[in-house]
Amino acid sequence: MGAFALALAATGCGRDSGGGSGGSTGGDGAMKTDFGVTTEPCKDSPNLTKGCIYLGTLSDLTSGPFKALAVPITEAQKKFWERVNSNGGLDGWGVDVTTYVRDNKYNPEIQKQVYQEIKPKILGLAQTLGSPTTAAIIADLKSSKIVSSPASWTSAWAFEDVIIETAANYCAESMNSVDYAVEELKVKSVMAVHYAGDYGDDGAAGAKIAAEKNGLSFEDVETPSGQDNQAGAIQAIVSKKPDLIILTTAPTDAAVIIGQAAAKGYTGKFIGTAPSWNPGLLKSPAAAAIKALYLQSSPVEPFGADTPGHKAMRDTLGSGVTPNDGYTAGWGFSYAMKAVLSKAIANNDLSRAGVLAAVKQIDKVDFEGMLPEGAGNYAANANDGVTRATVITKVDETAPTGTTVIKKFFTGPTAKDYKFEKPCFQN
Repeated sequence: MGAFALALAATGCGRDSGGGSGGSTGGDGAMKTDFGVTTEPCKDSPNLTKGCIYLGTLSDLTSGPFKALAVPITEAQKKFWERVNSNGGLDGWGVDVTTYVRDNKYNPEIQKQVYQEIKPKILGLAQTLGSPTTAAIIADLKSSKIVSSPASWTSAWAFEDVIIETAANYCAESMNSVDYAVEELKVKSVMAVHYAGDYGDDGAAGAKIAAEKNGLSFEDVETPSGQDNQAGAIQAIVSKKPDLIILTTAPTDAAVIIGQAAAKGYTGKFIGTAPSWNPGLLKSPAAAAIKALYLQSSPVEPFGADTPGHKAMRDTLGSGVTPNDGYTAGWGFSYAMKAVLSKAIANNDLSRAGVLAAVKQIDKVDFEGMLPEGAGNYAANANDGVTRATVITKVDETAPTGTTVIKKFFTGPTAKDYKFEKPCFQN
């Protein structure tokens, strides 16, 4: 993650130091703590009056398929908390999200290793990137009561209290994309081209549910990651010629699939789930095909959107950054952790159990307009708490991140009626 240094210096945890399970009880009005909280202020935070809360980050920083998104995601969350700390923190408490940053390389085994390295030193996770990587540690997160912000949007997170998901999941996103394509593009057939696992399977499940509800034919095509591994998916597209392809991959693989399918005569439409896009695709050999055939869905409006949250993000990042919707995601999902920690502080309980208890007391989050009304309801059950609205964008080379909104936040009839009783990909 070349955008910032990984600070590896050891920092005390627990109420004073050492990271043990001790801490004040809170019975005398003092803050109850156990892991990842110090009485010493966070470094470089002169406006803070109380101690420091340490949150870990596990992200795809160097060599995995989502590093082009993960780098700005991680930088944006760093800047988000710098803004919070510079304004006095959370009732005087500071939040450190830079000391315990680790590279998971989008690999579940590496994720488990680096998670265990930082676990004794943190209160929660400011970011755990990836659906399969987060699934690899979910059992431990639950047993340890470690509240975490996911940089992934699988519908599985609606059923996990330790995961404070934000925005619509891949399943709802794909439902809305199919409903949009039925209404606007008059499609009759749908194919889901996707990775295996909680990311790709969730997007494919939403596409299938919406296709069935709309009476469309549906094909499911699973594809592995890697630019040299897309021949099977390309052949399926060219031979079946579906009107619409819901694409749930990484950006580099999306470019190969779109470009080579177009070169072989495919003329239908692709709608990619949010992580499938990166503005660098417009400089790839597939650029012409992407401009002709591609639309983008997203649970959040892109980098240049006109909301108070987007403006605060751009102002805090400064003019020197290259726009990327990784910044938008990293900034946007940080509001949820801010709300949860603020509630825990108000409860005088910054222990892991106290933070988890605070999650279920949050029925709305102030996202400064970045997400639709009702997002961030963790007090509700899974079905009632799920955010269902998404946007559709088109390729626009003049836009900061290469796409511009053509359909503002909407919930299609499939997502509106669907009952989230378990993760979509388990149906």
